[in-house]
Amino acid sequence: MAVREMKTLTVTEFRKNASAVLDRVEQGESVLLMRHGRAIAKIIPAVVSRTVPAWKRPGPRVAIPGASLSKAVLGERR
Repeated sequence: MAVREMKTLTVTEFRKNASAVLDRVEQGESVLLMRHGRAIAKIIPAVVSRTVPAWKRPGPRVAIPGASLSKAVLGERR
């Protein structure tokens, strides 16, 4: 992956071109915002995790040697 130079913008430039600046950030570029000659913020691309949340992953299968689980539950109910 190529290292890109960080773009420096004033807050006024950012406000005028916010959509275009955010498009550049989506493409992997970092932006440094300046106010009165001082750096106040750094906008960097988000690191998006592609892992599946735990509540969407399949749970472990319950297995009891011998009788099936449903038969064991029905037997306990009787």
